Amino acid sequence: MIHSLRFRLLIAFLSVILVTIGTVSLFISLRTSGEIGRFEERREEAHFARLLHSLTQHYFEQGDWTGIQTQVEEMGSLYGRRIVLTDKSGVVIADSQGALVGQTYQPPPSEKPLLLPPQPFPPHPFLPQPPTITESLGTIYIGPESSTDPTSSLFLSHSITQFVIWGCLIGGGVALALTLILSRRILYPIKALTEAARRLGQGDFSQRLELKDKGEVGELARAFNSMANDLERAEQLRRNMVADVAHELRTPLSNIRGYLEAVNDGVMKPDAESIQSLNEEATRLARLVDELQELSLAEAGELKLICQSEDISKLISQSVLAFQAQAASKGVALSVDLGDELPSVNIDSQRIAQVLHNLLDNAMAHTDSGDSINVSAIQKDNWVEVSVADTGKGIPDEDLPNIFERFYRVDKSRARATGGSGLGLTIAKRLVEAHGGGIEVQSELGRGTRLTFTLPSSK
Repeated sequence: MIHSLRFRLLIAFLSVILVTIGTVSLFISLRTSGEIGRFEERREEAHFARLLHSLTQHYFEQGDWTGIQTQVEEMGSLYGRRIVLTDKSGVVIADSQGALVGQTYQPPPSEKPLLLPPQPFPPHPFLPQPPTITESLGTIYIGPESSTDPTSSLFLSHSITQFVIWGCLIGGGVALALTLILSRRILYPIKALTEAARRLGQGDFSQRLELKDKGEVGELARAFNSMANDLERAEQLRRNMVADVAHELRTPLSNIRGYLEAVNDGVMKPDAESIQSLNEEATRLARLVDELQELSLAEAGELKLICQSEDISKLISQSVLAFQAQAASKGVALSVDLGDELPSVNIDSQRIAQVLHNLLDNAMAHTDSGDSINVSAIQKDNWVEVSVADTGKGIPDEDLPNIFERFYRVDKSRARATGGSGLGLTIAKRLVEAHGGGIEVQSELGRGTRLTFTLPSSK
């Protein structure tokens, strides 16, 4: 559970949500505290100005502090604070709570003392200035605000804090629910991909993902489907290869076994013709085994090449000369067209001779009397391009992508007259690629085929 992608996504989303909510809450709290502080300062200034004005006005109207207790109680109730008025000697003249009148007052540190005029005080825009007097009338002590007063800054700050906390909790809950829903939706294709990959690994190559996502997940699904197609095709080719190897081995082995059984039973005696036939069957078996081994080494990247600078014109001419007799007996015109002053190439001459042999053998297998085969070579930049073109039967378009596959034959009849083991072109492709080149095919049904490969020049 801890290592699941869903759990990690949930933790990641929650971390981002908590950090975001915490940052916003901190900003709101700091900003609100500052604004409440400034508002409280302005409000206190206004309250103190009204209080001073009201007390001073009462004193001038009455000539003394008679009846001030009632007014102080009203102001204490109005402002939600304890207000204590003392004379110059510190004796309490009025107390908004009525408990300290006539006593000497020892103010706590939390109460703010204000001297009645002539203490300088900033003028209030809505209140007339009190008359100027030359001596103090007394001192006013104002207690702190009550936290239960709905008009106090403490009550307001506490209410805003509660609102922010509840907002964070509700927002976090909604975010958590959305995270669960979104994570499930995000992980659905991943789970589907995991299940499909598991079934694919168990041998069910029909697995495909039907996702309409156009983003990275959709691209991953398309890559999976492409991989599944390749694996299904590779598995089919593997099965075909096993069947083809068995077929290729069965015929010569059956011939050899039948002859040996006949000799062993005394049905026939070995003669030169029979021994020659057995030798041909054994040679065919040995060639097939050698080709399979060579192909295995090439595909594993373990094929050893002895590369050096070689004359490609000479190598092509020798390869064509080896097929002249076969071409003449079949009635096929075999020609060579080499460019002037072809550069030398850095190759393993025996391997490239094998490539030319396989391509010429393929061309001979798909041409009839009256057709022609032409071998040409030209230089293109730092490469030499060699082509073997014939005017034979050609290859259907649906077969072109598969002609370099092992044991693949265009002729589905599998007759030996139309091709050998089916490994020639595959081996040729691997050998060319081992030299750093490439090979491609062009063909038109009924008009012939051109196989072209490139080799790096040694210049």
